[in-house]
Amino acid sequence: MHHQGLGIKAIARALDMSKNTVKSYLGKLELIVSSASCPMDIEQLIKLDNPILEAKFFAGNPAYKTDDERYRRIRDQLPYFVNELKRPGVTRYLLWQEYKQGDACGYGYSQFCFHFNQYLTASKPSMVMTHHPGEKLYIDFAGKKLSYIDRSSGEIIECQVFAACLPYSNYGFAIAVRSQTIPDFLYALEQCLIHLGGVPLAIVPDNLKSAVAQSSRYEPTLNQALQDFASHYGCSVVPARAAKPKDKSSVEGLVKLIYNRVFARLRNVRFFSLESLNEAITDKIREHNQTRMQQKPFCREELFVAEEKKHLRPLVIQRFEIKHYCRLTVGKNNHVYLSVDKHYYSVPYQYIGRRVQVIYTRSMVYIFSSGNQIAVHPRDYRPSKYTTERNHLCSQHQHYLDRSPQYYINRASKHSDILKKLIQGMFESDVYPEILYRSSEGLLHLAKNAEKQSFEKACIIAMNNGVSSRLYNFIKNCLENKTYDTPEAQPPQPLPPHNNIRGRQHYQQLELSFNHTKTNANEPSTNSNEPS
Repeated sequence: MHHQGLGIKAIARALDMSKNTVKSYLGKLELIVSSASCPMDIEQLIKLDNPILEAKFFAGNPAYKTDDERYRRIRDQLPYFVNELKRPGVTRYLLWQEYKQGDACGYGYSQFCFHFNQYLTASKPSMVMTHHPGEKLYIDFAGKKLSYIDRSSGEIIECQVFAACLPYSNYGFAIAVRSQTIPDFLYALEQCLIHLGGVPLAIVPDNLKSAVAQSSRYEPTLNQALQDFASHYGCSVVPARAAKPKDKSSVEGLVKLIYNRVFARLRNVRFFSLESLNEAITDKIREHNQTRMQQKPFCREELFVAEEKKHLRPLVIQRFEIKHYCRLTVGKNNHVYLSVDKHYYSVPYQYIGRRVQVIYTRSMVYIFSSGNQIAVHPRDYRPSKYTTERNHLCSQHQHYLDRSPQYYINRASKHSDILKKLIQGMFESDVYPEILYRSSEGLLHLAKNAEKQSFEKACIIAMNNGVSSRLYNFIKNCLENKTYDTPEAQPPQPLPPHNNIRGRQHYQQLELSFNHTKTNANEPSTNSNEPS
């Protein structure tokens, strides 16, 4: 307007500002046009963008200019001040005092703090990360705890809160567990994957002990259980750098929202079980995911379902079980002793005395030697008991386990029916089976070495004579003495029927009466039994 020839009053009325303000701008214009360092006419100034034009008219305080001598002197000392501030007892005021001792013409305390804070802010720029759907899952534990009341004891039991977030959609998950131990940590992580309905490419945990065994900036050592978990679900684990919360900024932001949308809203609610606490957490997290985000026309759940869920890998059908590792020595009884359960598990007898690797889960026990799996057993929690697989035993021990009445009867039937009948009758007695097992072994040994016909004759003699105990010795003596060839004695024949039979009445009479006739009184009696 000034270039078009309008006066100060006309410009002030048109722009609704005071005449002094117009005069101030026109005064600065004359300085810019007449500047010796960079003279510019009005037409060139009009063509400049507003920020550049503003910088021409408002150059600012010389203290903030980079060409100021004081700034150049303090700029070189700022890295030193930052390192010194980390030392114990060092404050900004102390650093400023030391700065003033070295540079009496330097900045005052307020300007010193201004440049110091500017340097701290500019030295740690924040990068904008580009996330892809289904690529990463950030996980962490909240610093604060929730709790429930034990009904039986009235004790307040505090619980850790596990949080997880998919950075692409900011879809969140939370669950309360008893502790941050490996079983609880992996249980919470598995419940998260089940809730998401899929597996991301990578899991990004913090450097907690349940996830990272040894922290390192470049190659951290993962916990073996977490490695097994990742292998089971087909994903990778990329721990965040220690003391670098920005590596998982999404879940850090989720934790802050959980404090507001879960902790604060449940602060006056009492829970009496972990299950009821998790139900309430699930409801609040669902509300969080269904709340529309600021400056966006959709919520986290809508973005997750529409664009991210389809990029997750499918879940495996079999649930994960934590694996525990140990190295044990196979004993002389070809069993290893698992001290956790105080239980014995069999190993093939060829590995007696060797060191083997044992991997056991909640339900199974796996035994390896030189990279080969040599035994698998279901886990047994009974102390001082043995879990034995028959094929792991040597032939002698297998034979010992096979002993039973039917076992010996079947072996006898392969030799002859007479021996089968003899042994079958022997087991029908009430003798302790262990004794009969030994007798059966002896009889089978005799049957193997003796002549079949002679042995069968000895067996027949034993059965005819009703021998039921010590059969082995009886038949052995028969074979040694060859008594099986002796003709058998004929059984006594019964008497033929006759009338010379005294009845019962004969033995029941108390007095004997005889009927006889005397020829004369002086004649002696002929019956010697008659009394004189």
